Amino acid sequence: MKILVIGKTGQVARCLADKSKLFPELELVFEEPPELDLTSEASIAASFARNKPELVINAAAYTAVDKAEDEPDLAMIINGTAPGVLAREAKAIGAPILHISTDYVYEGNLDRRYVEGDPVGPLGVYGKTKLAGEEAVRAENPDHTILRTAWVFSPYGGNFVKTMLRLAKDRDVLRVVDDQHGNPTSAHDIATALLTIADARRKGDQTGKGVIYHFVGGVETTWCGFTREIFRISKALSGPSAEVEAITTADYPTKAVRPKNSRLDCSKILADFPMDLDRDIMLQPDVVKAILDEASV
Repeated sequence: MKILVIGKTGQVARCLADKSKLFPELELVFEEPPELDLTSEASIAASFARNKPELVINAAAYTAVDKAEDEPDLAMIINGTAPGVLAREAKAIGAPILHISTDYVYEGNLDRRYVEGDPVGPLGVYGKTKLAGEEAVRAENPDHTILRTAWVFSPYGGNFVKTMLRLAKDRDVLRVVDDQHGNPTSAHDIATALLTIADARRKGDQTGKGVIYHFVGGVETTWCGFTREIFRISKALSGPSAEVEAITTADYPTKAVRPKNSRLDCSKILADFPMDLDRDIMLQPDVVKAILDEASV
């Protein structure tokens, strides 16, 4: 099965390339600018005509949460409009589309894990544009699967783990928010989930068609707790670490409001698609080691 992956250098896209070795029947083709411009419907159509995919994975997004508050139009084009165009082009050639969404579609005020049927209520531009993307995909192509995830990390791209390790090189103490709760999620596990769904579709299994799934790591924590685990592993590897001071969201105001509760219930996807995952580990030491081995950290 030939799969067109929208995105090439992002965390999930690069992890899809890594994990594709475990799915030999899936041929992945990756495109992003300049080959494919998500702000241009003509460019998207040309990519589909050029690649003739049998399935599409949209692993691209505008993810600068605070910057989105200043660039709402661009964020909406990439996160809200483009997914609908991708879904429409996929439908025209009879291809399913797998689309990645986010915990930011929720307000984050529940005192339990969110399930897929809970009411949405994004707080900022990023979440609103991602919700618009979900709605566009559902409207344009009934043969879709949407994966909501959160707190993504990997050895690649920009992410929280890399940021904390970089800051610890120059600071003895870091003040980190301790009242926002969520599940750190390996992009390699996200890639495994997406490829497992794609491989099921290759075999003719319609499980997941028209479905929204939650998929995050199995360990719940706060940003403060996650930071302490990052430094625990880094210190064991002779990498940078720092003292972590717990603070509240009010102590660290940001342009975009974050949900206080990003915990997502993953029961549905784990029941539908048994997978070999590392999600019961908050952070894999090999990820930290790979980051520490990069000169940029």
